[in-house]
Amino acid sequence: MEIDFVITWVDMNDPKWQVDFSKFSGKKENTKNGISKARFRDNGFLKYWFRGVEKFAPWVHKIHFVTSGQKPEWLVANHPKINIVNHKDFIPSQFLPTFNSVVIERYLHKIEGLAEHFVYFNDDFFIINNVEKERFFRNGLPCDIAVFDYNPSWSQWYTRIKNNVKIINRHFNKKEVMKLHHEKWFDNSYGMKARWNYLLWFYDKFITLRTPHNAQPYLKSTFTEVWAAAGKELTETSSNKFRALTDYTPELFRMWQICKGNFFPYNTYSDTKMFPLMVRPKQAEKAIYQQEYTLICLNDNVHIRNYDLVMRNIRHSFQHILPEKSSFEL
Repeated sequence: MEIDFVITWVDMNDPKWQVDFSKFSGKKENTKNGISKARFRDNGFLKYWFRGVEKFAPWVHKIHFVTSGQKPEWLVANHPKINIVNHKDFIPSQFLPTFNSVVIERYLHKIEGLAEHFVYFNDDFFIINNVEKERFFRNGLPCDIAVFDYNPSWSQWYTRIKNNVKIINRHFNKKEVMKLHHEKWFDNSYGMKARWNYLLWFYDKFITLRTPHNAQPYLKSTFTEVWAAAGKELTETSSNKFRALTDYTPELFRMWQICKGNFFPYNTYSDTKMFPLMVRPKQAEKAIYQQEYTLICLNDNVHIRNYDLVMRNIRHSFQHILPEKSSFEL
C-alpha cells in the first residue's frame, strides 16, 4: 500500500502573495475571519517537518507540497519524493487566489498522482518520533476515533463544523450507522472519550465528532463521494476567500469516512498532542525535546508573549532531535 503525505504551506513574505492578500483582505487584520498573520506566518520550522518525515517515516511514497506558487529556497524541488503543487493545478481558477484553508483542502483529491491512501498535514503538524504505516492505515482503512463531542455555541469553528453535520444527517441515519459499525463506535481504546457515544445512543441525529487537531489519514475516494453528494454546497462556498461562517471544513470528509465505516478504530489522542503556544510554550518545548509523542501540533497565535524567545526555544528543541539536514534540503 502506497501512502502519500500532503502538506500545505504559504510564504507570507512573498511579494506577489502580499499584493493579492492586501487586495482581497483590505489590509485589515481580523482574527475572526482568518486574516490574522498568525494563520500565515512561517516560523522557520518547515525544514524540521521534512527532517522528521525522512527520519521517522521514511516509508512515505510521495510528498505533495502545496503552495500558491512559492518554494523555500532550501527545498530540493526535483527530489524524487517531492511533488510541488500550485493551487492553480487543482483548484478551479474562479476561486483563486484563496486564503481560506478549508477551500484548499476540499480539492486535495484533484492533485495529480495523489495516492488513494494519503495523510494530510497542516504546516504546524510535526512528526517527532518513529511512526509506522499502521499508525495511519490498517487493513487499508484510515485509523481514527469515532466519538461525539459537545457543541459550544459560542465557537465559530464549531459553527462551521455544524454545517458539516447538516450534510451528514441528510445522508446518514445515525442509529443505523452506529448499529452497523457498533464495534467501531465503542472500541475499548477510546476509554472515557466515548462517554457521549453511550449517552447519545438513542438520540436520532448526529452531533459533531471530537476532532483531533493533527495529521489526518484519508481515502481519496471519500472526497469523490462527498463531492457527489454535496457538490453544490462545496462549490458555492469555495468563493469564500477567507474563513466564513458558511464554510464546510475537512471534518466533513473525515465524518463521512467514519459514517461509512471506512476507518479502523484507534484512539489518536494516545500519541498526539496539540500545544497552543500562547499558553503552553514550555510544555511544547519539552515534548519535542523529549519526544513525548509521535505527532504534535504547534498552534500559533498573535498574542504569544515573548514571541521571538518562544520560537527560538522551539527551534532549539527541534534541532536537538533533528540536527542533520534531510535529503530534501540543499
